[in-house]
Amino acid sequence: MPADHSVTGRCLCGRVTLVAECPGRDVVYCHCSQCRRQSGHFYAATDVLDEHLTIGDDDALAWYAASDEAKRGFCRHCGSALFWKADGSARTSILVGCLDAPTGLVGTSHIFTADKGDYYELDDGLERHSGDA
Repeated sequence: MPADHSVTGRCLCGRVTLVAECPGRDVVYCHCSQCRRQSGHFYAATDVLDEHLTIGDDDALAWYAASDEAKRGFCRHCGSALFWKADGSARTSILVGCLDAPTGLVGTSHIFTADKGDYYELDDGLERHSGDA
């Protein structure tokens, strides 16, 4: 991914918009039970330094503290899951499904595979981690 790469995105209703300058990584797939419960499947996310993330309509963005370690950002109007953020981190994960194409991103690995659902297989040849990477 080029150093000057940026992506744009939005929630389903379009109230929450984002611009991410220089995403910090390509796509990581998270199979933990919280990600699967919130999204209905598993998360696919990139991340960005907070100083490189611009969010439009902060009033439409809501945060849910899903654990003692992290929170999840979503649109309070349409319910779109958009972000994941570890407490105290200077980075925010962005769910790539909300990004406008072309993203220029590619899948790199799977995390929390020990928690993956029993209804699908991981057969893409990407690196796997039973917990966090």
